[in-house]
Formats: sequence, C-alpha cells, structure tokens
Amino acid sequence: MTIIEGEKTMKNFKYQCNMALREHMLSGHRVTLIEALLIFGVQALNRQLTTMKRSGIFIKSQKIPMIKVVNRMKKYSVCNPPKNLPTKEILMTEYWVSK
Repeated sequence: MTIIEGEKTMKNFKYQCNMALREHMLSGHRVTLIEALLIFGVQALNRQLTTMKRSGIFIKSQKIPMIKVVNRMKKYSVCNPPKNLPTKEILMTEYWVSK
C-alpha cells in the first residue's frame, strides 16, 4: 500500500459515535444517558437504543445510584460532581445488552 492509498482510506474514515456506543454495549458494558453523551458524544441515547432493539438486540435496564455512574466515568474522564449534590439518592437508568 502506498502513502497515497493510505491517505485516501483515512479521508473516507469517519468517526461514528453511535457505532462506538453500540460496540461498547455489545462487548458487555453498561451505559447511562450521561455516559453516552460525555464519553461517546451520543446526543440521543433513546434513539440509539430503539435502533438497536429494532435490529433484534435485547436491551435491559435498571435504576442505579448516580454515585455508581460517577465512579464508572472516572475511568475515562475527570468527573467531580458538586459536594452538595446528593449523588447517593439520585437514581439514573443504566442500559445493557441482554445475552
């Protein structure tokens, strides 16, 4: 492969945040609305979940405390919620692919 061919393929490659989220979930990871937005740039998580469901993927969900989400996000980014925010009481919905 020449440099010119490599440049052509790189120009045709586009980052797709929806595809990254889908691959993340298919590899067994759980995701919440805030993670989808901050880590993957997916602005409409519900639309992406609907698309996945229509393609035959079973999606499950459950409510979890926000503190679990914050701790999970700290692996990928700096996430420090305000000290007076009741992160243990706030519930968020996490989604995952059912096997």
